[in-house]
Amino acid sequence: MPVARCLLPDPWYTVRMLPLSRQESYRARYRAMTPGWLPATELYAATALRYATPQARVLDAGCGRGGLVEMLPGCVALAAGADPDHASLAEHRAPGVRRACALLERLPYADASFDLVACSWVLEHLAAPERALAEVARVLAPGGHFVCLTPNARHPVVFANRLLMGAWQGRLVRALYGRAEADTFPAVYRANTPGALDRLTRAAGLTRVALTCVADPTYTAFNALLFRIGVLLERALPQGMHVHIVGDYEKRS
Repeated sequence: MPVARCLLPDPWYTVRMLPLSRQESYRARYRAMTPGWLPATELYAATALRYATPQARVLDAGCGRGGLVEMLPGCVALAAGADPDHASLAEHRAPGVRRACALLERLPYADASFDLVACSWVLEHLAAPERALAEVARVLAPGGHFVCLTPNARHPVVFANRLLMGAWQGRLVRALYGRAEADTFPAVYRANTPGALDRLTRAAGLTRVALTCVADPTYTAFNALLFRIGVLLERALPQGMHVHIVGDYEKRS
């Protein structure tokens, strides 16, 4: 008869790779201990989908292989995705999405083409965010919304990431998070504080509807102790320094 092995938790000092599955398990723990908390991705999707009515024309700017727009074909009047990476567009998971290989700074659409522009994990990579946001405002119809999700450069983890820019970053991301180096892009964080984002969107002709900085202690949750330290850090930080920014901006008439 086989003897059952006793599976003990890792020692507190053990640091292992943090795949998405383990990160999500820690997010579930944080949700259970933080009433009302939503991960930034869920808040972003809920905010954007509020404007994805059956009559809406929606652009996912920086959609990659999927993005928010993969949920929308058949649910909105137009579902479009733009991304500068042709290989990602070729592998897009939603065949009903109209795709364009383009930079956010030079969108190939007419003025007032969309009622919603959604944008996640893109703003941190823009060398000229003022040009990109001017393009977003141009392709939005009056009354349309720009909804974005991006890291907050004021957060200590994001600040540490900025120090690791360059040749090390891809290797570290692969080693720590199991993400392919091909999916890791340089980040410059030029629109990545609440103040900077408000200033840039206002200059582009967009008005803030809502901006939320969302806590998430799981990016350093390589073991249980580091997860607890991350929780304490998020609780100690001012709200405006939490790790993610979810913004909702409207183009006024």
